[in-house]
Amino acid sequence: MEWSRSTCITVTAAAVLLLLLPRFCSPAGDKLTQGESLTPGETIVSDGGAFVLGFFAPSNATPGRQYVGIWYNNIPVQTVVWVANRDAPVTVDERSGNNSSSSAPPPPSLALANDTTTTNIVLSDAAGRVVWTTNVVTAATTTTSSGGSTTAVLLNSGNLVLRSPNGTTLWQSFDHPTDTFIPDMKVGLRYRTHDGARIVSWRGPGDPSPGTFSYGMDPSTSLQMLVWNGTRAYWRSSAWTGYMTVSRYHATTGTVIYVAVVDGEEEIYMTFYVNDGAPPTRYVVTGDGRFQLLSWNRNASAWTTLESWPSRSCSPYGSCGAYGYCDNTLPVATCKCLDGFEPASQAEWSGGVFSAGCRRSQALAPCGEGDAFLAMPNMKVPDKFVLLGNMSSGDECAAECRRNCSCVAYAYANLRSSSAKGDIARCLVWTGELVDTQMIGVLWGITAETLHLRVPAGITGTKTRSKIVRILLPVLASIFMLSCILLVWFCKTRDKKRSNESEKKLVPGSSVRTSSELAERTPNPNEDLEFPSMQFSDIVAATNNFSRACMIGRGGFGKVYKGTLLGGREVAVKRLSKDSEQGIEEFKNEATLISKLQHRNLVRLLGCCTQGAERVLVYEYLANKGLDAILFDSERKSLLDWPTRLGIIKGVARGLLYLHQDSRLTVIHRDLKASNVLLDAEMRPKIADFGMAKIFGDNQQKANTRRVVGTYGYIAPEYQTEGVFSVKSDVYSFGVLVLEIVSGIRISSTDNINGSPGLVAYAWKLWNEGNAWDLVDSSVAESCALDEALLCVHVGLLCVQDDANGRPLMSSVVSILENGSVSLPAPEQPAYFAERNCNKSLEGDDVQTSRNSMTMTVLQGR
Repeated sequence: MEWSRSTCITVTAAAVLLLLLPRFCSPAGDKLTQGESLTPGETIVSDGGAFVLGFFAPSNATPGRQYVGIWYNNIPVQTVVWVANRDAPVTVDERSGNNSSSSAPPPPSLALANDTTTTNIVLSDAAGRVVWTTNVVTAATTTTSSGGSTTAVLLNSGNLVLRSPNGTTLWQSFDHPTDTFIPDMKVGLRYRTHDGARIVSWRGPGDPSPGTFSYGMDPSTSLQMLVWNGTRAYWRSSAWTGYMTVSRYHATTGTVIYVAVVDGEEEIYMTFYVNDGAPPTRYVVTGDGRFQLLSWNRNASAWTTLESWPSRSCSPYGSCGAYGYCDNTLPVATCKCLDGFEPASQAEWSGGVFSAGCRRSQALAPCGEGDAFLAMPNMKVPDKFVLLGNMSSGDECAAECRRNCSCVAYAYANLRSSSAKGDIARCLVWTGELVDTQMIGVLWGITAETLHLRVPAGITGTKTRSKIVRILLPVLASIFMLSCILLVWFCKTRDKKRSNESEKKLVPGSSVRTSSELAERTPNPNEDLEFPSMQFSDIVAATNNFSRACMIGRGGFGKVYKGTLLGGREVAVKRLSKDSEQGIEEFKNEATLISKLQHRNLVRLLGCCTQGAERVLVYEYLANKGLDAILFDSERKSLLDWPTRLGIIKGVARGLLYLHQDSRLTVIHRDLKASNVLLDAEMRPKIADFGMAKIFGDNQQKANTRRVVGTYGYIAPEYQTEGVFSVKSDVYSFGVLVLEIVSGIRISSTDNINGSPGLVAYAWKLWNEGNAWDLVDSSVAESCALDEALLCVHVGLLCVQDDANGRPLMSSVVSILENGSVSLPAPEQPAYFAERNCNKSLEGDDVQTSRNSMTMTVLQGR
């Protein structure tokens, strides 16, 4: 919300009331209540200590001109994220802080003021004039019969909230942003009014007043984000294609950014959040028109720019003119004409002036006489589109464009499962000039799609041949260069192999295989083990010859030891026993997979060793070991209070999202359970044990197997009975794990739980009766937030539904857990009967149960 001086001066009634109130006290804690005021030099700190509210003077401004703002508390460089009186600074007389000076004017103050109907946060200058106010116009009672009153609270998210006595939010700073966008904020539009908050730049480094650049959702389409320079578009995102959550890991600061789009009945908005333990992260609109993603780098003690838009020279809006596009796939981005078009002015185009754009190289035939549509993939589609609804397929969208003689292009996307409105499709058509088009390939934050361009029929073949030539030449050149590289590599490898063989002759009996040698023995010659090989003698020394005192766990695979390497680094050593049911294939599978996966919520592999019959994996050591060792221990479970349990649920969800969607491989874990979730010293979760995991191809949705692996209770019904597994199999296991974490009850418990045959049945019974709160572990009841617990139970039951198609994807689960429930469907009755009768249902099959509850079930694949 922005206020002009004329508006503020009219609010005189509140100012008079402020003068009539008794002398204010200084605030304490994170709240500002009736009778308290905030003056220069005083601050309010959020309950978690992340943010501060107070008066400040920008570093390049006059100290006597101050603003009320919110900034990070524990960052040495004062970084302001919100300003109240952006264009109306207050003057602070240096004598106002000196009590001995009788001539000192009173200082400016921030306080709660009320009249007969409302209570507002009001900033007054030294003369008592109102400079800024929240201007709440909805009637609000100042006090209640129980003595409660309206308060202003600074939340640990950085949100300043004005609350009524009954807890209703009357106003919040997140609805009135300045130049910064932080986690939990949202930028979007209300469908009814087509308005929404914008992020507006500062005018300059020392001037918080509104600048010329702003960022927000396009009010004409509600499907894309824009940066404006005044009223003109300066940069534009791609049109939304239906994703709910996208993520990207930034290694420089160890930050995972999750960007979510929520499409509800009343509004559509974008929000973002970061992984647990991430440093402060924010988006900001700069005074020169850049929209940047910044993260605090603790090592450098400075803000690091992770992303910045516009990112290339021709990325600003309309840089290449009408019918031109910016090719961002080249090392140096440049403007080109769309297929079937040529520069309107070849002389200007050759000189690097592209504003005149392009024109058709061949006119279209009269309407309906054989025009074709040329597919241009990997495009950020043009602006100025028209959205057509009720399109069930891409063919229907194409037919609609073909029928309209003015339609020059179309693009289609299915928004299924992305909107609260149900199964809807997005058909975009263009009837005028095509502006601000880009070829972007694969870029995070901008979704590439196929633009179908209307061209004369003859253009298609010509363009295809020219494209083949353009593609073939670089391919041939690349093959030639690759051949040269391989030849050099072969020569060096041969020399190195000869050298290794010479060394082995000097050490009789040496049989330690390197990781590359192990890869050579792998049935798949393309498999690459990307981790360092370790000497078995070093591992023996680290574990005191695998002494019993160092053993920290065991299972069907063998034993796990705690070890200390030279240099003092603690590690976990997984040694496969010689009679282990987990053989060389599972060993190679785990080693290969975990070496290729890098995520904060996955356990990290440090090395591997094979010597004779020995097969050893070396992992990072996690101090709190498996989740099950604490969660199901009556004496230790109190260590897992509710915030910690919720953090574990969210962390595991993000780890699975990475496995299913965000890593370079699509990985199905197939054995997710409490004992395979390890906890570090801060109780942050890491998914472990990838011996049974499977990799899916890019277009693969599910697979069949005759060998069902996993742990009873966690195995999805369709996998247990039919051998069909997919990402939804992991979703089922996650749902079981969530119910375990909320309740503190093992899924494998054989005792009836209040008359129910198992945990899933018990959770469903309580949910159906409206008593889901009773599922919460009594040891965390005091620290538990009711809405968060019920949301987790709801998510857990959605994940354990019998129908795999009804279970949500992990992208949806992460979004729900971070943003709360947005029109969640009611869960269907889960297949808990399979858990109760698992032995009976598998009668006649060849069932083997390993020592770590692994089931090896032979089924007939379909």
